[in-house]
Amino acid sequence: MFDEVAAGYDRTNTVLSLGNDRLWRIATTRAIAPRPGQKILDLAAGTGASSVSLARSGAEVVAADFSPGMIAEGRRRHGGIPNLRFVEADATNLPFADGEFDTVTISFGLRNVNDPQKALAELLRVTAPGGKLVICEFSHPPRSGFRALYRFYNDRILPLVARGVSSNADAYDYLNESIRDWPDQATLSGWIRDAGWVDVAHRDLSFGIVALHRAHRPRG
Repeated sequence: MFDEVAAGYDRTNTVLSLGNDRLWRIATTRAIAPRPGQKILDLAAGTGASSVSLARSGAEVVAADFSPGMIAEGRRRHGGIPNLRFVEADATNLPFADGEFDTVTISFGLRNVNDPQKALAELLRVTAPGGKLVICEFSHPPRSGFRALYRFYNDRILPLVARGVSSNADAYDYLNESIRDWPDQATLSGWIRDAGWVDVAHRDLSFGIVALHRAHRPRG
């Protein structure tokens, strides 16, 4: 499914999010605070849009994704960036060494993993002691009035727009279902703690449509 939408994926996301995807990417990059020499794993990186913004800091960035089509599109677009490499990888069985990265991040991909709690444990394994986790993911607006408006948009408007701008509208029916079935902010925070992360915190973006979760691997 993701292979089929790779070419137009970023454009479609910008349209469907009403441009908010760029703001969410900026917030995520600021939370990561990339710097020269830092080793960063950007998991579920898709075509590498988020990875590029991290690599511009001088950090050494690995853009990993389960979809070969996404990886191929990312290499085609951004293969010339020397401190950015693309790797096909399963989030529940990462092909990296223990403690390999200073920071690990995943944006809008954790809910697509068949075992997200196992993925959180794998991310912990490949993070150096004291290293950082940043997750940007769809969530549930806490205010009931806005939550109802958001559900109306996802159920009625988003499918119509997706059929007009996407090469595979059925993929965005899945998107809507995965957002609806995904747990809320508190539940995801609990999963992160259960995986062994500490200093777990989150803040809402766009009134809770998205939540930015942060944590650290214990130093001991």
